[in-house]
Amino acid sequence: MRTDHHLKDPHRERRIFNVRAVIAGLFVLVLAGCLVARLYYLQMLNHEHFQTLSDQNRMQLQSVAPTRGLIFDRNGVLLADNQPVFSVVIVPERAGNIDKALESVRQIIGLDDDHIDRFRKRLKQPRRPHQSIILKSKLTEEEIASIEVRRHELQGVEIEADLARYYPFGELTAHAIGYVGRINEKELGQLDPSNYSGTNYIGKLGVEHFYESALHGKVGYRTVETNARNRVLRVLSHQDPVPGANLTLHLDIELQGMIHELMGQRRGAVVAIEPETGGVLAMVSTPSFEPNQFVTGIDFKSYAALRDSLDLPLFNRALKGRYPPGSTIKPIVALGGLDSGVTTTHYAIWDPGWYQLRNDDRFYRDWKRTGHGRVDMRLAIAQSCDTYFYELALKMGVDNISRYLGYFGFGENRSLDIEEAREGILPTREWKRGFKGQAWYPGDSLNLGIGQGYMLATPLQLAASTAVLANRGVWRPAAMLMSASSPEFELPHIPESERNDVPIKSPAHWDFIFSTMEDVMHGAQGTARASAQGAKYRMAGKTGTAQVVGIKQGEKYNADLLQERHRDHALFVGFAPVEQPRIAVAVIVENGGGGSTSAAPVARAVFDFWLERIGLIEPEKPAEVIVGAQP
Repeated sequence: MRTDHHLKDPHRERRIFNVRAVIAGLFVLVLAGCLVARLYYLQMLNHEHFQTLSDQNRMQLQSVAPTRGLIFDRNGVLLADNQPVFSVVIVPERAGNIDKALESVRQIIGLDDDHIDRFRKRLKQPRRPHQSIILKSKLTEEEIASIEVRRHELQGVEIEADLARYYPFGELTAHAIGYVGRINEKELGQLDPSNYSGTNYIGKLGVEHFYESALHGKVGYRTVETNARNRVLRVLSHQDPVPGANLTLHLDIELQGMIHELMGQRRGAVVAIEPETGGVLAMVSTPSFEPNQFVTGIDFKSYAALRDSLDLPLFNRALKGRYPPGSTIKPIVALGGLDSGVTTTHYAIWDPGWYQLRNDDRFYRDWKRTGHGRVDMRLAIAQSCDTYFYELALKMGVDNISRYLGYFGFGENRSLDIEEAREGILPTREWKRGFKGQAWYPGDSLNLGIGQGYMLATPLQLAASTAVLANRGVWRPAAMLMSASSPEFELPHIPESERNDVPIKSPAHWDFIFSTMEDVMHGAQGTARASAQGAKYRMAGKTGTAQVVGIKQGEKYNADLLQERHRDHALFVGFAPVEQPRIAVAVIVENGGGGSTSAAPVARAVFDFWLERIGLIEPEKPAEVIVGAQP
């Protein structure tokens, strides 16, 4: 049996303990050395780097969107305003689970699928870190309160106030100044990302689009300190944004409203221009639409109703509607015939009611089936005799006709700041060969001479050409903008050296054309004499009718037998007063029948209203105007 002193060895145990203590001490020293080295690395060698990272966690650089410039009419009436709009937004970096956040908001205020779909599309678009994404705009007070009460449960969900565009006159100005809408992905790729950071809206059409850079302004920035919940504690530094320029247009909203009321829901367009400046006084396209629906995003049902309407309320007829100008171009054709020496003011023909080319069985009919008898140029314009202009067109030929019509702006957009305006069609030999693959025939010239056939023009072109006519050939391009509040902004203009005035040789030709157009309104046989009755001033004009569907040889046009949308368009162009024109107007009433009965009364009301407004005539009770009456 072994004794205890053989089982225990104190010296050995002490040595083992000392060895273990030394190893543990060395291990602790190594760890302490690593910790000191790490602290030295963090605090000394990379202090600036990690301080920057820390600052990025507690400080954020936020963009401050500039206030969009306002738009006024010529008398200082506000046409485009900015109003506060409250929106519920989500910051993806703070929300964590996006689907959970969307579902939580849906349960509180009720979101439809359109809101969710638009949010997901915006989520995929490039954006700055911690930039919020709008989920729903135009929140009601009840919706705001409901979200605020449960805000502690909604991680990454905020209520933001923003300035959104508001159009006080709604559909009155929709086609005239356009509207703004949310920036889409395509536009985002074309914009300056730094200047548009924080901006949600951009001009889509019209003045809002053309002058986007001036209206938008310049973005500002601010550096803010935030807490762990990303709430702003204080603003450390800031650079104020530069607000957009305020724009004043030539447009007169009272004239615009009066025309809109006259037209009602009839399909058509009216453009009024100040000849002296080229300023657009009114631009009406009916029916119209409510532009405020598009600012923060229109719902699919409402947009589908506008898009699918047979009356095309989204279509800007004043700028994009292309119509045969009909007899409204006859004064210009006559002016070209005189200036080119093809005819004289006294040349007369016998009109039996039709015209026939040599070796051609076709009859080119006059609007008056029994004919006008013996007519010279003065009577041909006053009575709008087609037969006279058939012969004149044949003598002039397509080259002369197209050249003179081109002088007055047909076939191109010569406006200064109306980029959506279409060019229309001014046919030439080359045009027909290129687009139709056919030669130009004499019959084509006859149709062109009365504004039919291949020729198409917009109401803006008709108004602009009439303004040039009123100016005796001096070009003042159509323009919407009158002035801007920013001294740095330069108004668009055409240098005098590049101005394309109409090169008419004899001033007497202008006098003669003016007098014939005056006969249209005031002459005993003028087609629009009924519209000029009782006027306190002298006006000049020309009626027109444009066919919508063709009529077979030998058949008579009967509006009662046609569907309403197949009836002729009614047109009128004119200016007043004759001695010193202050306004030029183009009117088209779709399927309105004769220009003398549908379009001319509208122009007369416009003349009266404007000349009273500028103090040239005494105000009086306007006569009742019935738009769309058939001849």
